[in-house]
Amino acid sequence: MPMLKDPSKKYRPFKPINLPNRQWPDKVLNKAPRWLATDLRDGNQSLPDPMDGDQKFRFFKMLVDIGYKEIEVSFPSASQTDFDFTRRLVEEPGVTPDDVWLQVLSPCREDLIRRTVESLRGAKKAILHIYLATSPCFRRIVFNMDKQKSLEMAVRCTKFARSITKDDPSMAGTEWQFEFSPETFSDTEPEFAAEVCEAVKAAWEPTEEVPIIFNLPATVEMSTPNVFADQIEFFCRTVSEREKYVVSVHPHNDRGCAVAAAEMAQMAGAQRVEGTLFGNGERTGNVDLVTLALNLYTQGVTPNVDFSDINAVIKVVEESNKIPVNERWPYGGQLVVCAFSGSHQDAIKKGFKLRQEAQATDENEWVIPYLPLDPQDIGRTYEAVIRVNSQSGKGGAAWVILRSLELDLPRALQVEFSKIVQKRTEDANRELRASEIVSLFEESYHLKSNPRFNLVDYNITTDRPLSPNPPEPGKALSTKNLKRRFTGIIEIDQLQHAVTGVGPGAISSLANALSGLGIDLDVVDYKEHSIGLGKETKAATFIQCTNGGSKEQVWGVGIHQDVVQASLIALLSAASSFLTSRAGSPAPFRPIRSNTLTDEDLQALEQLSGSTDRQVNLDVLTQKAERQ
Repeated sequence: MPMLKDPSKKYRPFKPINLPNRQWPDKVLNKAPRWLATDLRDGNQSLPDPMDGDQKFRFFKMLVDIGYKEIEVSFPSASQTDFDFTRRLVEEPGVTPDDVWLQVLSPCREDLIRRTVESLRGAKKAILHIYLATSPCFRRIVFNMDKQKSLEMAVRCTKFARSITKDDPSMAGTEWQFEFSPETFSDTEPEFAAEVCEAVKAAWEPTEEVPIIFNLPATVEMSTPNVFADQIEFFCRTVSEREKYVVSVHPHNDRGCAVAAAEMAQMAGAQRVEGTLFGNGERTGNVDLVTLALNLYTQGVTPNVDFSDINAVIKVVEESNKIPVNERWPYGGQLVVCAFSGSHQDAIKKGFKLRQEAQATDENEWVIPYLPLDPQDIGRTYEAVIRVNSQSGKGGAAWVILRSLELDLPRALQVEFSKIVQKRTEDANRELRASEIVSLFEESYHLKSNPRFNLVDYNITTDRPLSPNPPEPGKALSTKNLKRRFTGIIEIDQLQHAVTGVGPGAISSLANALSGLGIDLDVVDYKEHSIGLGKETKAATFIQCTNGGSKEQVWGVGIHQDVVQASLIALLSAASSFLTSRAGSPAPFRPIRSNTLTDEDLQALEQLSGSTDRQVNLDVLTQKAERQ
């Protein structure tokens, strides 16, 4: 049947309550509520394949380790399995810490309440939770009871529960709390819900020291979260002796607003929240306790539960529930700390750079674009933050290289490398893993091995004039304005070539030496930075070159303990990229003109080789034409 053109003929809008001068919109959340984890009861009963005793036991221990002090463990009257599990938690030494409350649930029926209480006999701390659906829908359709009969049942069951718990001398060794739920509260007349709870409170006779718990569930989410907050504030205003009861909420997620409803309910006066890890529950689930806790955490509020290793928590939850945590689920999803968009990646990368600078001045406030939470706080690495696919920009690949190789790429190199990455992702038709991006960078810029060029040996000396002016008496001859001479042996495509060149510095002198072999490179950009600290520090050098004034540009990257050698390696990296990009590049390189050396060149080669036989130097070091 298609959707109705006019749904108002079938569905009625939820009627908000009249609450003049509501106070909750001006409140803020500045402390954590009491948490009640109901994964083992509400969460478990909603599973297609419920947990067995061992799975529940493992889950219970995890909840305790996280820091939950109130855990609803079972529905003991529903099955022997649940009853036996509760007894295990009570009887097995060292399982339930002295400060953890075991909560169990029962409907408003005396025989089921008795069975439920027996499951807790001998417990140190116990919460008996009974419920009665009070909405007009349930009173009419399910129970066929009017308001008065519903109220009388709630009072009768409360008095019975009292008689076999806190008033029973045989139960004196247990510290009892009592929780009552006007089930379907969100669909119950607010005045009637308050009336029932007022009567239940009178029957239980709580104190300020041991208050009763009124759990007000959105059994089915019926309205926008602000209406639920109005209902909670109305209840807190209406039911007397506010100091003698704790308001707890149990929001379900039918409208997708359970987290907002729980947060607004706390603003309206709720002191306790019931839910499950990652929101497992009937239909669309319960409110997600992980999201609520980390929402507080990211506002600077201690949540009193610890998700420092969220991946370990997810592993237990998924194995127990056999339901995966969605990849886009708040905080827990594998993709929620990841950025694929180029603009997002660039902003994140800039944010981390500024944060690193700020930490040097002891400023530690977390302000990173698109990341409300530091992934490391929940046990995730920064390597997972930026993921690279065909839609990613330059920042994504640059981030991976920075995190993996400690190389802070110049912007123009980021642009060039991003094109290489994009082509690879398009060819693969998938996201690239960080390890693949690192390998691609190492391959593209010859970090592990240069396939065409190898610096065999070299010497850089001052290119002194033949007749230098003598220095002043008592002073050394200054060479700061003199050029430098590169003299070396460079292996190109497995053949060695003797080269020399003169320039203002080491890089330009090597570039001039290469030009003697027909490789004309002009350096147009140079960047360097250090890697590591102390004795293990290395220099990372980035050189951008053009080919003899043409528009073709290539980049080279060099890493070495010696900054000069790192620069030379970077230039040869660029030269290799240049040869590879030329037409016919697969063919072995051969010099396009002879290596004609001047007397100064030959003298330099003699010093490098240790031989004064010029013919030997020329034959051995240049691998003459007949060998080429």
